[in-house]
Amino acid sequence: MPRDFEDHCWKDIVDEEILELYEPYRREVRVGRNPAVLAIDLYNKAYQGGNRPVREVNRRYSGSCGENAWKAIEPTRSLLAAARTAGLPVIYTTRHADTDGVRSTHRRMGKEAEELYHIKEELAPMPGELVVYKERASGFFGTPLIAHLRKVGADSLIIFGESTSGCVRASTVDAHSYGFHNVVVEECTYDRSMLSHKVNLFDLHHKYADVMHVDEVIEHLEGVVRGLSLPKIISARSDDAVPRERA
Repeated sequence: MPRDFEDHCWKDIVDEEILELYEPYRREVRVGRNPAVLAIDLYNKAYQGGNRPVREVNRRYSGSCGENAWKAIEPTRSLLAAARTAGLPVIYTTRHADTDGVRSTHRRMGKEAEELYHIKEELAPMPGELVVYKERASGFFGTPLIAHLRKVGADSLIIFGESTSGCVRASTVDAHSYGFHNVVVEECTYDRSMLSHKVNLFDLHHKYADVMHVDEVIEHLEGVVRGLSLPKIISARSDDAVPRERA
């Protein structure tokens, strides 16, 4: 059964007055015709401290997304599996520990081990999948990402990872500016702050992307494998080794 355009995690913080203001953004939501997967910053640092409350793990592991990151692992694994089965190009972003003082945000950071920015083993790239190294928040800024997307013929993106308010948002806005149709997958995207997560998903959904649930995206990809055309999934209304690119 099609979900309402606003049937997402922000329902408990967005009131009717705000929804009225954003009503002109309501539309049909879909996966694009020729999508590529963009997995943002699924690196070890985000998972440090284990599946525990974010505030608790951040006392020792600054920058960890704690339980929010761990909750996203299984949905992300399922989505990656479906994307690979459907033959979609899969591209990852991360960074190097030493970027000579160039940072993606103003957060205080000390010297770090390079291993913190390796993609988490359970979500790691398969042979032949591209890993783009960046220094700013957006996966596009100062990197060859757009060239690789054009090369594989992608006209749309399926985006997920962390953090919702930082690198996911920046990459999604840049992708929109480059003319890509974007899907951001709710259950596979996370942040340290749930408030930031919900507000940014709400804003991205209305302006720059179609926020969709992971089961809907997987259903679409399974339909592609079966040879079905499923361009519209939600109603707008309730009625070869791994290549390494340096930034």
